[in-house]
Amino acid sequence: MRRDWLHILAERTWTVAGAVSVRTKILGIILALIVILGLGFTLQTRTTMASALRFHLQEQSVTIARDVAARAADLVLTDDLFELHELLRDTVQTDRDVRYAFILDENGAVLAHTFDGGFPRGLVNANACAERAHHVTTPLATDEGPVWDTAAPIFGGRAGTARVGVSEAGLRMTLNRITAQLALTTTAVALIGLIVAGLTWILTRPIRALVEAVNAVAKGDLSRTVGSWAKDEIGVLAEAFNSMTAALSKANEARAERDRLRGQLLERVVSAQEEERKRIARELHDETSQALTYLMVGLQGLREACPGAESQTRLDELRRMTAQTLNDVHDLAKELRPPVLDDLGLVPALQHYVSDYRTRYGLVVDFAARGLEGRRLPPTVETALYRIVQEGLTNAVRHADPSAVSVLLEGRNGHVRSLIEDDGRGFEPEDSLESTAHLGLHGIRERVELLGGVVTVESGIGAGTSICVDIPLETCGDGEPAGDSSTTGPRGREKRDD
Repeated sequence: MRRDWLHILAERTWTVAGAVSVRTKILGIILALIVILGLGFTLQTRTTMASALRFHLQEQSVTIARDVAARAADLVLTDDLFELHELLRDTVQTDRDVRYAFILDENGAVLAHTFDGGFPRGLVNANACAERAHHVTTPLATDEGPVWDTAAPIFGGRAGTARVGVSEAGLRMTLNRITAQLALTTTAVALIGLIVAGLTWILTRPIRALVEAVNAVAKGDLSRTVGSWAKDEIGVLAEAFNSMTAALSKANEARAERDRLRGQLLERVVSAQEEERKRIARELHDETSQALTYLMVGLQGLREACPGAESQTRLDELRRMTAQTLNDVHDLAKELRPPVLDDLGLVPALQHYVSDYRTRYGLVVDFAARGLEGRRLPPTVETALYRIVQEGLTNAVRHADPSAVSVLLEGRNGHVRSLIEDDGRGFEPEDSLESTAHLGLHGIRERVELLGGVVTVESGIGAGTSICVDIPLETCGDGEPAGDSSTTGPRGREKRDD
């Protein structure tokens, strides 16, 4: 449980830290290092100096006690209490760390002391110097902190003992002063770190400008340039970036011009193709069909003129062949350019085509149209969508071997969408770009791109195929109402019966 909590805390900390800018991270790292190093150095210095000063204080206490013992020897032996008091008073006044001093005789009685309010009880027994001992130092707890009490024997203890108390208050003041100075130094270094961080921010500013420019270029804005603030490596990089964007802009303009010319050429090719389809369909309908019809009438007359059974059988066979050829010519003319597309519009044309497709291949084909009731689309859009659906259904029966196909046509929000789905064997869409078996998809893409639309192909091995086409109508012109043409079709040619 604790590990999970620590893991969650670490993840959240990393998430917050990761969202902070690099400049803030650098500033935080610098300040953290300065504070950590400053605190570590301050603590180490304080500990080391406290140990050294405490040792020096103990040595000072011993030195003062032994000096008092040596100077008090004659005064004790001569029982000169006045000079003894003067000696102790001078000792306390000379060294500010000395808090008290007193003399004991060989029996432990106080001969002289420096306490103004009377000698404290229990102080005599707080420290004692053993016989023949050089000195004894003991720390005593007081209101102002530890006091190092040193007892030094007078004449080996035979004349008494000199006691001196040295306080650590001065030591603590010294340590506090040094600590304050170190803290002030750490603060000054932190301020210097802030200044360095500010310089880092100034140095990284051109890099941030480069990053912003790179993001703008990634979004397609090739007009973005970066100012060169210095002649260093970053300035050279900025100049190289500006040269790159200029070259990319020129290349993009050249590519756009090539795409425009290619689009114009492709549009002309498609338009010429449709016109040629119209011409061939018209010739097949007007000339070839009429010739075959005249031939059938002639064969019928010839049959009536030849009463022989063998001749009539032969003429009937020729008449059936001629009728089949006439039907094939009619089908070919409708395949090339169905009159219903020009006369009634896209939806009736697709309904008619899907019905023929269903009958011809024996497949289950569903067709639905929504949002296009009583409405004619722009001629280019109707022609493109008719050819796209035609190509999609042809590819399905030719390559996918499906059992069912569905076609959806929908007009909504200024767009017209076409969806062609089958449950065939499918393919890998990535491979279709390099495969000659999917040239129909390339044709669909070219037609849609000419109209500013988008094609989405979804497929997979054994998962069927879905082709979705989305064409914006606002760039293609407005459509015409379905009832505007009575005696002539919307394409400007007279209606003809099959």
